[in-house]
Amino acid sequence: MTSTLPGLTVFCPVFNEEEIMEANIRRLMAFLDALTPASPYEVIIGSNGSNDRTVEIAQNLAREFAPRLTVFHLPEKGVGKAFAQGVETARYDRIVTVDMDLSIDMGFIPQALELLDRFDIVIGSKVTGDQKRPWIRKSVSNLFIQLARVLLNIGFHDYSIAAKAYRTPVVKKYLPYADDLTFYVVKIVYFAARDGHRITEVPVSCHDMRESRFNLIHEGFYKFGNLFLLWVRKK
Repeated sequence: MTSTLPGLTVFCPVFNEEEIMEANIRRLMAFLDALTPASPYEVIIGSNGSNDRTVEIAQNLAREFAPRLTVFHLPEKGVGKAFAQGVETARYDRIVTVDMDLSIDMGFIPQALELLDRFDIVIGSKVTGDQKRPWIRKSVSNLFIQLARVLLNIGFHDYSIAAKAYRTPVVKKYLPYADDLTFYVVKIVYFAARDGHRITEVPVSCHDMRESRFNLIHEGFYKFGNLFLLWVRKK
């Protein structure tokens, strides 16, 4: 369905979040109710590979908050694939991604919503903001950012999943470039920047001391390998 309606879609990819699901969905819905009392919004929860009670809890809440909250489940883990489905099903012309742990200050949402009046993509950056994260994750992220700057000539500071905002018709154009895992943000930003789309970056506050949901060694090989392949293909 083509997104032409003015409004806000908030997309949350989830994987085995049964412990925090109900409390954080309620927190997010309350924040959005206070933020946009007269404006339409929806929250889409996209489970990818969850095998605990995540989907059951989310579906129960979806019945309570319908039609503002919807849920889908993909049987295999793949956050990029979940993002693509979220974009394709979004009803509104602006989409913001947040993590279910809400570790990034939700103030990014209204800030991004306003900036999307003038920009096509808004990048929330932990690096230029305030971040409390394990040192190893910060170190690997900083190395990746520096390599992306050198190899792809894109000078942004955060290519993680959360705290990113897009004009929905724009991001739909770049879904064919996206992969099924976590590299999709880099590809969307790279190709959108190449094509002259308006992209801005703002600092965000992040407090995320949870253990990573990804195997950092496998994730490192995957992301750095894909970065190198994208650099080779652009030459």
